[in-house]
Amino acid sequence: MANEPEGDSPKAPLGLDERVLATLQGLHGSIAFSGLRRVLHAHPESLVRSLRRLEREGRIERSAGGYRALGTLANSSPHESVGTRSIAQVDLPPGVSADLIFGRLSGRWFGSLRWVGVVDHPGGRLLAWAKRDGEGYVLLGIERGVLRVYARADPAGDDLDESEDAAYELLAHAIEAIRPAAREPGASVMFFGAGVVDSRLPFDD
Repeated sequence: MANEPEGDSPKAPLGLDERVLATLQGLHGSIAFSGLRRVLHAHPESLVRSLRRLEREGRIERSAGGYRALGTLANSSPHESVGTRSIAQVDLPPGVSADLIFGRLSGRWFGSLRWVGVVDHPGGRLLAWAKRDGEGYVLLGIERGVLRVYARADPAGDDLDESEDAAYELLAHAIEAIRPAAREPGASVMFFGAGVVDSRLPFDD
């Protein structure tokens, strides 16, 4: 009997190496081991072996900030951060620094959000949280006195709309972190419409 055409065969699930690489490429930055383990739901020993293989193959590199994919920014357009949606932004009150807000949010879990780590993006720092079920994650960045939250779906098939609730949850906690630090009340808040999709982060310019 003739073999079925290769194109009709179901796709095999991605192996851990491919999942690690896809996660690092999707974030365009460095992620700590603990953050990768949480996002990928990987056994620590399996993840160590995967990272070592990818390092030997020259596909990733390790630094003080964690691991990052090599060649991601050089070989792909910044506009290829497909699926990233800017959900909302908050103007920081005068005198409130990005470092102070990052310090209050870093390392914390919020409801359904599990801390992933600090993404050492070439254009600035981003904080990342994974949804409790591991499907998709949310990001937070501060640039020029404006705090922004983003939702990003899991490339494996999570609906981006399902990540929006998590982004709003993160925004609420970010506002709570801003309030006690504010010297002047009344930071303005602007919500973007759910239908507005921003395929890149402000740091990708």
